[in-house]
Amino acid sequence: MQHTTPATDVDRPDETHRLTFVSAVFSLVAAFAAVGSTIPLFNIYRAEDGFTNAGISMTVAAYSVGTIGTLLVLGRLSNHVGRRPVSIASLVLLVLGCLVLLDVHHIGVLIAGRVLMGLGAGLASSSLTAYIVDAAPTRPAWLASVASSQTVMLGLAMGAITSGALVQYGPWPRELVYLVAVGLLLLSIVLITVGQETATAMPGARRSLRPSVGLPTRSRHLLAVAAAVLLPTWATGAFYQAFVPALVEDQLHTRSSLVLGLVFAAYMAPSALGAPLGGRFAPARAQRIGMTAFLAGWIGIIAAVATGALPLFIAATVVAGAGQGISISAATRGLLQGSTPADRAAIFAVIYLLSYSGATIPSLVSGRLSSTFSLPQIAT
Repeated sequence: MQHTTPATDVDRPDETHRLTFVSAVFSLVAAFAAVGSTIPLFNIYRAEDGFTNAGISMTVAAYSVGTIGTLLVLGRLSNHVGRRPVSIASLVLLVLGCLVLLDVHHIGVLIAGRVLMGLGAGLASSSLTAYIVDAAPTRPAWLASVASSQTVMLGLAMGAITSGALVQYGPWPRELVYLVAVGLLLLSIVLITVGQETATAMPGARRSLRPSVGLPTRSRHLLAVAAAVLLPTWATGAFYQAFVPALVEDQLHTRSSLVLGLVFAAYMAPSALGAPLGGRFAPARAQRIGMTAFLAGWIGIIAAVATGALPLFIAATVVAGAGQGISISAATRGLLQGSTPADRAAIFAVIYLLSYSGATIPSLVSGRLSSTFSLPQIAT
């Protein structure tokens, strides 16, 4: 991996920095709100189109595979052509994914739309997150790592809640949420276009397309611990996407799309709220605290599934989500310490490769098991 630092405009005024930072954060929220908007519709697809739990699980895996492939090939591209064009390309791919999902009546269409979303999310995961870190204020010190790691969770939560409300109470339950997402993504493209570029184009763009994964030498000893945080937390997020729609309906006895969106958001939103709490501690201690809370939350989730207790399920989900936020932001903060602009896209590519690997492999395995085992057994 090359470590040539792209030139940055160090003379930009603070106001320009702030505008660029806010635009990048808004765009990353919009990107993952679009990704999260599909989740409350899964039960409608199951009921009206006959999609199975295995099929829904396959769409989650297809999304993750698209993301992983993009990160492997294009994860460092923004170092060479700039953050802005790659960020805009990611948003365009997400718009295309939403347009495909406007007419879902076959599992293949749902998979195709989610693959396009995966491609867009993969580009956004490296370019927009690096954009956020480039433009983030230097104080508070934890802001860059929290904004870059937890904006994704915030976007997923907002997308799920908004989608659940629109599906349950709005017109055109299968289409309106995607039209809203397209509008937000187009606004994001405008904001990124008028924002400031933070990395100057440099040679080597074609060479950067060769699949490569690597961290700066100073960060490599942290990789195993980061993996221990990212793999289980993102596996849980994939479980919530693929199986919680059916679990909420079959085991917890409600068909409400809004409740479904709120349950998913109960895992993602506390992640964004818990992350600043972790900023009060050194990264290693914050990861220990966060993963302890995450394990406690999972124990509560299993107990709630066994007893069919929705309040306990939501409470345990909140605890697990807060633990996730503390530990993921701390792992990200550790990997980013001392990084240069040239390092950041590659660091985030590694972070999200681990994350989406944690989401993909368990989804594929549990999807195959869903025809043999019950949902409570798969959760356990």
